[in-house]
Amino acid sequence: MNPANNRKNEHVSLAMNFFQESSKSDFDALHYVHHSFPQMSVEEVNLSTSFASFRLDFPFYINAMTGGSDWTKKINKKLATVAHETGIAMSTGSVSAALKDPSVKDSFTIIREVNPAGLVFANLGTGQTVENAKKAVDLLKADALQIHINAPQELIMPEGDRDFSNWLEQLSAITAALDVPIIAKEVGFGMSRETIESILATGVKTIDISGKGGTNFAQIENYRRKTNKIDYLENWGQSSVISLLEAQEFLTTADILASGGIRHPLDIVKALSLGAKAVGISSLILNMMIKDGVDETISQINDWKENLKSIMTLVGKKTVSDLQQTDFILTGEVKDWCLARGIDYTRFAVRSTTN
Repeated sequence: MNPANNRKNEHVSLAMNFFQESSKSDFDALHYVHHSFPQMSVEEVNLSTSFASFRLDFPFYINAMTGGSDWTKKINKKLATVAHETGIAMSTGSVSAALKDPSVKDSFTIIREVNPAGLVFANLGTGQTVENAKKAVDLLKADALQIHINAPQELIMPEGDRDFSNWLEQLSAITAALDVPIIAKEVGFGMSRETIESILATGVKTIDISGKGGTNFAQIENYRRKTNKIDYLENWGQSSVISLLEAQEFLTTADILASGGIRHPLDIVKALSLGAKAVGISSLILNMMIKDGVDETISQINDWKENLKSIMTLVGKKTVSDLQQTDFILTGEVKDWCLARGIDYTRFAVRSTTN
């Protein structure tokens, strides 16, 4: 087997092995203030949202995962079936595998074959050329291109990149040259406000802060190392909650997306309350699909839609944008981070306009 293809299989296999469904999370540091009278009905909730040039019927989507081998082709076919049947958007894994080895293109194109009218995002690593970016979009007939940012993963990966000097320059070039929206996306290490500011300077307007708490690529790549383990870097980065707090000053100038460590619909609502326009989910859906099958995953995702409506009713908010006016308290290490970084965490405690 091609070593690159084998690496794709390893990534999925290790992500499944390391998955912890009930792991602790910084989302637990966000506590809603309960108001006893929602003064609305569940039927009034509208789950639609928008970012870039897209309108989504639901504020969550299948985030970038895999592709590049026979096994991952089967996984992508199932994920695309889930996306098609539930009406949610989907991102591919990194298309670089297909650009290097055309024989594995079908492990990505299967997504468009199964879901021809769906919203599909292609994915490519930072530092790629404009030509490769265009090829990735053309291959999938993609509606947008995610450019993933993953310096810690590359440094720990035995065969990873070691030169990141041109990443922002290439991101700027790709953004200027492509006709589809560009989504700058971390891969589970989170973002700082300084990072977001640098990304916005490239012309990118849609940013997935992708915090730690979900798939841990530092852990995955460290496990793959035969010698010189770097396990002390496995907790590197910021959580999704902290990254969203870092992004607060950019909510009116950028479309902020969230991913990383989503465990259930309550985490989705919390991310939306912190300003995310939509929420990407990877390992939770992957493990559900492999463990329970496609039909059960479709059923569960449709249940999530109903659960989101119930939670939004509980906090008295009819739309996704209204969630940014919910009252909540931040505690523990998240509060400590806010204090150290000069983020006014107290302003979230009293901001409701409907209760």
